[in-house]
Amino acid sequence: MKHENTLFSKNLLSWYDINKRTLPWRSESDPYRIWLSEIMLQQTQTERVSHYYFKWLKRFPSLKSVAKAKEESLLKVWEGLGYYNRCRNFHRAAKTVLKDYNGKIPKQFKLFKSLPGIGDYTASAVLSIAFDIPLPAIDGNIKRVMARMLRIKIITKYNFRRIQKELEKFIDKTRPGDFNQALMDLGNQICRPNQAHCYACPIKSFCRAAQTDHPEKYPRPELSKDIPHYDVVVGLIWKKGRFLILKRDNRKHLGGLWELPGGKIDYRESPEKALIREIKEECNVDVILGKNTEPIKHRYSHFAITVRAFHCQLHNGKKIFSNQPNRWITPQQIIEFPFPKANHKLFAKINFEADNV
Repeated sequence: MKHENTLFSKNLLSWYDINKRTLPWRSESDPYRIWLSEIMLQQTQTERVSHYYFKWLKRFPSLKSVAKAKEESLLKVWEGLGYYNRCRNFHRAAKTVLKDYNGKIPKQFKLFKSLPGIGDYTASAVLSIAFDIPLPAIDGNIKRVMARMLRIKIITKYNFRRIQKELEKFIDKTRPGDFNQALMDLGNQICRPNQAHCYACPIKSFCRAAQTDHPEKYPRPELSKDIPHYDVVVGLIWKKGRFLILKRDNRKHLGGLWELPGGKIDYRESPEKALIREIKEECNVDVILGKNTEPIKHRYSHFAITVRAFHCQLHNGKKIFSNQPNRWITPQQIIEFPFPKANHKLFAKINFEADNV
């Protein structure tokens, strides 16, 4: 059995040494950079991450620089990458490491996992890659590869634990980080969701699904759920060449980002009435609506929206009163603030010089 385990990792790592993907963080030994890459890669395609990875490191070259930065500065660099809780949690975790661990990432699994935004996968991935600690890091690719190897149809909690135990047996103790990344690459290049290239697989002899006519049937894909759709209306409230923006509550979706005042359109409510109501609720003012813009569509992970905007003026010049932090900015200042991607799509549709009321 020990010989079999050694042969598994030997075959896998030999394949990896020749076929591994060239990714910027793979040449790194700095635990901070490895940690950063793993946070950015969560629920995000690798191709998108590279640009943000270099952009971030140019502004924040060390964990200490992250811990000392203002949250809004971090969110601005993260802007467009999505899942902004990752950024806020990374900031909180960096502060904790600086304060409680003298700026050094803890090597103990439980301590590292206790940091904000760190789960089993991230802890195992970072510790195995940065410190050669033999911990299996089970992402979607690895889960699929191992489910086929064990011929598992449905990933239950019990079956997930089976996969974990199997990996604990097979993981290479001298190159655990490479072992994990090799399985990830195998799932990305060879053992793909809808197409298993078993003829090219270095661990085919260990795989039970490869002995069937249709290895792609393992594991059974999860049924995709329909996501809700919302119609949203927002207002560009103008005053002396500037328009109003509000900062979202950190506890809410897209927390810490800036946005235009407005909200969801209720059932059987017109966009105009909805906007007047929302602005009254958020800013305690009445507005006069002007021209509206072309609507834009945007999809988040759990819902989709259609957004339209109206240019507005304050009624009788009343002052804004909002519980949210707010600013009056010029169109040129948009680049200084972190906004959701949907807002940027909307800004791109607006001719500010022509439409400014």
